[in-house]
Amino acid sequence: MKLGSLLTFIFITSFTFSQEIAVLKYKGGGDWYSNPTALQNLITFCNNNINTAITSQPETVETGSVDIFQYPLLHMTGHGHVFFSDEDADNLRNYLISGGFLHIDDNYGMKPYITEELKKVFPNKNLIELPKNHPIFNIVFPFPDGLPKIHEHDGKRPQAFGVFHEGRLVLLFTFESDLGDGWEDEVVHNDPKEVREKALKMGANIVKYAFEH
Repeated sequence: MKLGSLLTFIFITSFTFSQEIAVLKYKGGGDWYSNPTALQNLITFCNNNINTAITSQPETVETGSVDIFQYPLLHMTGHGHVFFSDEDADNLRNYLISGGFLHIDDNYGMKPYITEELKKVFPNKNLIELPKNHPIFNIVFPFPDGLPKIHEHDGKRPQAFGVFHEGRLVLLFTFESDLGDGWEDEVVHNDPKEVREKALKMGANIVKYAFEH
């Protein structure tokens, strides 16, 4: 085991997750900072509707930092380039297999880059499309048709992909949905109330699932 991985392992074996969410800052030039009001609104919705007590202002953590181990849920988004160094990939893998959860929301254009970079994190695992009856779609709010469509881009159906470790869903990749856009302040996209509510309810399902699994 590399020294960095060993130190990370020692760190995480003595750490207990708090009930918090952080934005994942990644390398590669992609706009990891997209949708700046999204998580705050999702946190407010969760605290008001599913009995969470999450700090209203989410923190930002870098992929290669041990700080990611403080959070049971990391949120990652953007429109394009993503790059994980070997150290980033090792750190993220250790985080996920030790109980962490990563939600990646493609804000349009992210898929080819994140798919390639995830091969560094889990070389022997692939993104698997989740069936409509997966518990993440009904743990609080029911979505019998699976991932909802929030914003239209290419006329493609929304898809939710996952990575599993020892039977546990550790990573969720939401594609052609744009949940984060639906979480943003109303004035940003002028989405109807029912569209924003749909996005927030699916987000609350993700939070609830990540905190309990």
